Amino acid sequence: MRRLGDLEAEIMDRLWTWSRSATVREVVDDINKTRPIAYTTVMTVTNILYTKGWLLRSKQGRAWLYSPVRSREAYAAALMEYGLEESRDRPAALVHFVENMSEEEVAALRKALRTVGRQGKS
Repeated sequence: MRRLGDLEAEIMDRLWTWSRSATVREVVDDINKTRPIAYTTVMTVTNILYTKGWLLRSKQGRAWLYSPVRSREAYAAALMEYGLEESRDRPAALVHFVENMSEEEVAALRKALRTVGRQGKS
């Protein structure tokens, strides 16, 4: 899985942050607070995200409401998996990854490994 494009990421960030469905108009209005962008541009990219399977949509009156299919965390995990797939030596790539983690992140990783280990025994 490749990284989202700049505008795709900007749209997804808003939907993840808001934790609710939103219309293209709401997204455009929010982006326009920081920089100008055309409604049609956001509508096109939002439709692309829907086609790629990143967004769900439902009709509300004449407008479509969009919501993320996956969480921000699931997206980050998929990016990490993609990065590992690029390596010919996954264990070595993992070592390099962990070497760059903070103590808090290593502790969170240990906790996640324990949790996944317990789930596998059920």
